[in-house]
Amino acid sequence: MLYKSRHDITQLIARYTLTLLCVLSIGLLQVPQLNKLTAKAKTFLPEELNKEAEAAKLRLNLLQTLPSFGFDNLFADWVFLGFAQYFGDDSARQVTGYNVSPDYFEVIVDRDPKFLKAYLFLSNSISMYAGMPEKSVALMEKGLKSIAKNPLPKSYYVWRYKGTDELLFLGDAQAARKSFEKAAEWASVYEDPESKNVAAISRQTAQFLARNPNSKSAQVGAWTMILQNAVDDRTRKIAISRIEVLGGKVIITPEGGVQVQLPEQD
Repeated sequence: MLYKSRHDITQLIARYTLTLLCVLSIGLLQVPQLNKLTAKAKTFLPEELNKEAEAAKLRLNLLQTLPSFGFDNLFADWVFLGFAQYFGDDSARQVTGYNVSPDYFEVIVDRDPKFLKAYLFLSNSISMYAGMPEKSVALMEKGLKSIAKNPLPKSYYVWRYKGTDELLFLGDAQAARKSFEKAAEWASVYEDPESKNVAAISRQTAQFLARNPNSKSAQVGAWTMILQNAVDDRTRKIAISRIEVLGGKVIITPEGGVQVQLPEQD
C-alpha cells in the first residue's frame, strides 16, 4: 500500500507538472504576441492586428486539444485571463472587432462549465460586442446542461443572462420567458434575500412576456440587468440609451446608485 501511495503521488506530481509546463509554454508564447499587439494597436495597422487575432484563434484551438490531466479549472482560469487582456485592448478591438470572443469561451465552457462569473462576460462580449447572440445562447445552453446536474448557488444568473440575450438580441420572447421561468425556479430553492429577489424579478419578467411578447417593461428589466452588471462605460451608455428609448427612466442617486423606473405604458 505504501508503494502504491507513493506511486500515485508521483503520477499526480508528474501530471501537475506537465499541465503547468503546457500552460506556461502557451503563456510564454502569448506574452510577446500581446506586447506586439499593444504596440501595433497604437499605430493602427489593420493587417497586423488581424493577423494577431487569427493567431489568437489558433492558440485557443490548440488549447482545446491539449489534455488537462484533471486541471480543467486551471485551464479555464488561464484562458479567462487571456480573454480579459483581449477584451480590454480597446484600440485593437476598434480595428479587429470582437470575433475571437466566442473562441475564448468555447474553451472556458468546455473546461469549466461551472465558472459562473465567466458567463456575464460571455453574454456581454459575444452578444453585444461581437454581434453573435446565437453563439452566446448556444454556449450558455451547453454550460447549463452541465450545471443542471448539480446546480451551484447563484447559477440561476446564467438563465437570466440567457433570457436577456434571447429577448434583446434574438427577439425570441417565448424562449426568453422560459429562461426567466427557469431562473425563478432555480432561485426559489434558496432562502437568502438575493435569491428571493432574483426569483421575484425573474417571475415578474416571465409574466410580462406571457401577457405581451413585446413587453417594454420586460425589455427595460433586461437592459437594467445589463446596466447593473456592466463592465465598461460603453455598455453602460448603451443600456441607459435603450432604457430611455423604451420609455424607462434612469435615476442616479446621490450615493451613486442606479434606480430604473419602468415605462408608464407596456
